Amino acid sequence: MRVTIVGGGILGTAHAWQAVSRGHHVTHLERETEARGATVRNFGLVWVSGRSSGELDAGLRSRALWEDLGNEVPAIGFRPCGSLTLLRTPAEVAVAEEVCTRADAGRRGFRVVEPAEARRINPALRGKFVAALHCSRDGAVESRQALPAIRASLQATGRYTFLPATEARAVTGTRVVDDRGNTQDADVVIVCAGAAHGGLVRELAGDIPVRRVRLQMMQTAPLDEPLTTAIADGDSMRYYPAFAGNALDALRRNQNQDLVADEHRMQLLCVQRLDGGLTIGDTHEYTEPFGFDVTEAPYDYLAGVVEELLGRPLPPIRQRWAGVYSQCVDPGRLAYREQVGDGVWVVTGPGGRGMTLGPVIGEQTADRIGL
Repeated sequence: MRVTIVGGGILGTAHAWQAVSRGHHVTHLERETEARGATVRNFGLVWVSGRSSGELDAGLRSRALWEDLGNEVPAIGFRPCGSLTLLRTPAEVAVAEEVCTRADAGRRGFRVVEPAEARRINPALRGKFVAALHCSRDGAVESRQALPAIRASLQATGRYTFLPATEARAVTGTRVVDDRGNTQDADVVIVCAGAAHGGLVRELAGDIPVRRVRLQMMQTAPLDEPLTTAIADGDSMRYYPAFAGNALDALRRNQNQDLVADEHRMQLLCVQRLDGGLTIGDTHEYTEPFGFDVTEAPYDYLAGVVEELLGRPLPPIRQRWAGVYSQCVDPGRLAYREQVGDGVWVVTGPGGRGMTLGPVIGEQTADRIGL
């Protein structure tokens, strides 16, 4: 088949990978010269640990797809680093202990470890915490390298064409018209426009059950030692459905977040890039219109938490940024995926799970279409 894909982020690229891998020809449009949205403004985490019970199979499948892709395209930087959620209060430990008693704990690679064991797993952790939740199934990729590396591999097949700086303006049947006046005729059109919910997406699908979420993050200069796992703090358990339960309810009743963390709906996630720098975040903002500027207090708070856990000063902060991602608000969906015309599909809204679940969302779409 001839497949035209609109949108060069992780979802569009995952769909392109699936189509080319199944023998089809792909034309791939991206309105920027490179993807510049949430796909490259994230941690690069493949975060199995936080998935709900209903999403766990998909999360594990997506991780397996990332690992296969990493073996085929080493430049994406896949590594099965696992994670440590560092716990600083008895209430946080209780949440971790509760999830470790559940039937799926083994599939997630969950276990609660004492500080000495956490430091054996990740010797850079010389700071203050009382226990840690180890998840051996989490991983990481290099979010700013992954998509160009995947595209280069696809182009080598001779069945993939990437059209950067090309915006799709209209879809008529399965013909895509771009802003240069060129047309792409296809058998299937898949629109993966990320957080752009208006314009072409609204024209094709109308008002869909998605919202936009804004975050703030930062990147340090290289740390002079390896951070062998991703790390998180106990606040992260407030934001992931895997941790829902009696212990989390008790934590929310009895343990308030820091005022800055609460105001900005914050958690700590931190992953080391291959160059040694640390990607640190993040905040959550749900009410639009979003500000165009970034707020300093969350950065100060996150830097302080990381320094407390590492037991040392951070390297200088080199970059700060904000990003916006698309989140489907329809319960039970990994993303919004609908056929909006004969041979035309819209796929968006994985939320903060895009990097984790992108490969499996692409696989599911390909199976559903019958590629």
